[in-house]
Amino acid sequence: MFEYQKSSRYFAQVPGMMESLCEVELQELGAVNTKVSYRGVYFDASVEELYKINYTSRMISRVLAPLKTEYCEDAKQLIKIAQKIRWEELISLNNTFAITSSVAKSKVTNSLYAAQCLKDGIADYFRERFGRRPDVSVSNPDARINLHIEENTAVISLDTSGESLHKRGYRLLAGDAPMQETLAAAIIRLSGWKGDKVLWDCMCGSGTIICEALMHYCNIPAQYLRKKFGFMNLPEFNKDNWIEIKEKSDENIRPLPVGLIKGSDKSQKMIEVAKDNLTRLPFSENVELKCHPFDSVSSFENGLLITNPPYGIRLGEREEVEILYKELGDFIKRDCNGTSAFIYTGETSLRKSIGLKTSKRIPLVNGKLEGVLLQIDSYEGSKKGKWISN
Repeated sequence: MFEYQKSSRYFAQVPGMMESLCEVELQELGAVNTKVSYRGVYFDASVEELYKINYTSRMISRVLAPLKTEYCEDAKQLIKIAQKIRWEELISLNNTFAITSSVAKSKVTNSLYAAQCLKDGIADYFRERFGRRPDVSVSNPDARINLHIEENTAVISLDTSGESLHKRGYRLLAGDAPMQETLAAAIIRLSGWKGDKVLWDCMCGSGTIICEALMHYCNIPAQYLRKKFGFMNLPEFNKDNWIEIKEKSDENIRPLPVGLIKGSDKSQKMIEVAKDNLTRLPFSENVELKCHPFDSVSSFENGLLITNPPYGIRLGEREEVEILYKELGDFIKRDCNGTSAFIYTGETSLRKSIGLKTSKRIPLVNGKLEGVLLQIDSYEGSKKGKWISN
């Protein structure tokens, strides 16, 4: 038996600084005995719950099913370790596979070489038993194998997700600095939005935030558009059980009220990109998209503003971006009475350019950028957005 079959224990890889958020989400989806680790969460679940987690989780990146754990202080040892795994139960000769690897605090320091050794071990295993081996495919493999070596202990796992779960399938086009879908989903969750007020992304770009808002409100499973998962390679995969879980999850989908979600951008090109991405989701026709700069709106009161402005690393010049943030702060203070604003920036120092007091600052990672989510609450009277001195 493989390790995960004996223990029913899995490892969810999660975006940076989202471990605790993802732990709560996993618990809501049926995971038990959760334990937070760096960039991940260990948890116990049945195979059926594993299907559901992969299909519906909005914030985790992958779920790994451990196959074998063994001491390893030399990458070449992986060739022998690979011989102990019954690969034919996971990969057929006609399948393709790929290996992702990482190393930390170990005598094995080259992750690419470690992956090569593991690949050689898998190839040798198949050649010895069947006279040939499956092909390797980096771009779209049928099965993904994960190797992690830490403190001289190698864990070889099957990736039960396949493609990273941040890839929803609706975003075929993006802007120059797109927000990851998992981060957008986390921001919507942190905002506490339940559809009780209008949600507006005033610099929507390719539409990631509004797409995730639509999926969130309508209860559309995060992987609604996905056809293939890594868990389909598990020896115990039951197609009927999977279809039943998928259909049960889809039964919760509800329509989107017209005008509840709005997006705008000063670029008509980006509005067209956002519109194209939205059309792959149900009820997209009820999302309001308009081309105009945010400060052309006379007022946006008693709503929820969530946006990810440019932050000058890949877009625009620093001075221009600082002016944009100041204009956004002025707009919130002047025209957004009763509105809570959630602004994500990949450059934390730009907070000062907004010029308003933040009620919360939550560190969050977008890809390799360590940014921050700023919450600004604008109210009448003494609670209305206050200028900060720094």
